[in-house]
Amino acid sequence: MPSLTIAVTSRHAAVDARAVRLLRMLPPVSPLAPDRVVPAHGRDNDLGFGAVVGRQSGQRLLNRDGSFNVVRSGLGFVQGLAPYHHLLTITWPRFLGLLGLAYVALNVSFALAYVACGPEALLGPGADMLGGRFSRAFFFSVQTFATIGYGQIGPNGFSANMLVTLEALVGLMYQALATGLLFARFARPTASILFSHRAVIAPYHTGTALMFRVANRRRNEIIRVEAQVLFSSMEPEGTGTTRRYAVLPLERNTVTFFPLAWTIVHPIDESSPLFGKSREELEQRQAEILVLLSGTDETFAQTVHARSSYRADEITWNARFRSMFLQRPHHQQVGVDVTRLHEIEMLDA
Repeated sequence: MPSLTIAVTSRHAAVDARAVRLLRMLPPVSPLAPDRVVPAHGRDNDLGFGAVVGRQSGQRLLNRDGSFNVVRSGLGFVQGLAPYHHLLTITWPRFLGLLGLAYVALNVSFALAYVACGPEALLGPGADMLGGRFSRAFFFSVQTFATIGYGQIGPNGFSANMLVTLEALVGLMYQALATGLLFARFARPTASILFSHRAVIAPYHTGTALMFRVANRRRNEIIRVEAQVLFSSMEPEGTGTTRRYAVLPLERNTVTFFPLAWTIVHPIDESSPLFGKSREELEQRQAEILVLLSGTDETFAQTVHARSSYRADEITWNARFRSMFLQRPHHQQVGVDVTRLHEIEMLDA
């Protein structure tokens, strides 16, 4: 019986030792987001730009509009072609312009094909009302493409009728694609977040803090908004320099509701990578503040994102933001002037 107890105890000890070894292999949990796991190096993790970019200086990583300062080349036209993604992400003027250009190009192509079928390919009592051969063929193509059919002119002969058959099919496909893309652009949830033009280093409690403001440009509601702010700078390493990244702890990294503006604050204490740094030192090290916002669009119940960044020369020292709230003593609603989002005032030295 004693030997059995010793065997069971030894087995439990071996299991506990294996469990301890497995726990030691797991990466540490970030104190800012307990439900997230961060890499083992924590504050110096790579954001996906790679070591080569980390050794290069003078380049901005993230543009103010949220786009990455990266140009991809080397792929062929067909390999890099993504028409659906392109049509969903381009601006509305370009999207409408491409739709209009494709519409005109298709009708011109079919008009030339009708003209090539001969002078007797399109006949009807109202043919003279549509001008010459090309204009007559073009407007007939428009009517066929849109399935209008005024009856003023019709196809004559086998080749002309085959072109009508083909154009009717192409017209249906074009309208279906255009309608689907138009609906997808309207239905795709996106965030339209305003970032203050500049960040500030302002007094905060007994010290200072890095601050910038954000506001929702639209009237929709975004809930559970989370902010992640990282600091990037060129640091000496060996005989050269390399870009390092550090997470900036925030006074508050999540707000449940976002109906007003939100001033995001990073207290500059002894643990901050900005502690003891001067404006000249940040500019010399090409410092950049990277910002990622994520939240849930209440209308679509989907997650939306917004990005931006501030370089060292876009940070104003010894300044603070002016109040955005409006005095409305006879109203029961809170008033906020979004146009004041970027307004700052200098403080006495």
